[in-house]
Amino acid sequence: MAKRLQKARRAFDIKDIDMAKKAHSPELIKKQMQENEQHVSTGQYLGEFVYGAIDGTITTFAVVAGAEGASLSPGIVVILGFANLLADGFSMASGNFLSERTQRDFIEKERKREEWEIENVRDGEVQEIREIFIRKGFKGKDLENAVKIITSDKKVWVDTMMADELGLLESPKNPLKTAATTYFGFLLIGVIPLLAYVLAYFFDFFRQNTFTMAVVMTFIALFVIGVIKRYVTKNSIWKSAIETVLIGGLAATIAYYVGFFLRWVAGLGGI
Repeated sequence: MAKRLQKARRAFDIKDIDMAKKAHSPELIKKQMQENEQHVSTGQYLGEFVYGAIDGTITTFAVVAGAEGASLSPGIVVILGFANLLADGFSMASGNFLSERTQRDFIEKERKREEWEIENVRDGEVQEIREIFIRKGFKGKDLENAVKIITSDKKVWVDTMMADELGLLESPKNPLKTAATTYFGFLLIGVIPLLAYVLAYFFDFFRQNTFTMAVVMTFIALFVIGVIKRYVTKNSIWKSAIETVLIGGLAATIAYYVGFFLRWVAGLGGI
């Protein structure tokens, strides 16, 4: 499945019709449909990883930049940074889990309602299917045949109502895996802004250039995330990378000057 989709996406990117036709051969399409019934592509979780990685890097570096702006000691920066990394990452993953779980529970409830209505208000549900296909442009015998075919299979009937009447599509993603992937991305990439401060305890170069190295390492991390994000959005690799770096840089700049301003205010207050 993944190879067929990659080929189809590549064909679209370069507008290669022959490649697109090969990606849509009956054999490959049939194979993909069979695999879809059993597997969820790991690529579907890539967006969650990128989401967590971007948030983890930006929020952690914002803490580092704010602490630096306030001229806090490296030890305090490490404490604040890791506290934010672990707590904020868990909070974000929990929110992601609850959001996915709530959406899944809502869709399940709506599916049960549609099934109940088919059993108890059949004529009304048939008319709803008819209206759906009228909006799609069906008329006359074609319309009645479509209605007859859809309503002859309860699962297909409910699936049609869920998608076309309610606009609800069931996600194959597991809420727990979604949360875990988000948290993993948050921790794995979000720790990078703190590495310069950790390495400062062992290497003189990092001790003398701690914040500068944190900036460099963070922007490299953001650039890499931008490159990975490109595989989700399919935008230009440079556009995706530069956009991610600019957003992260803006957040860091704001945090730095907030810390600097608060330090100045505290200094005026004699604190």
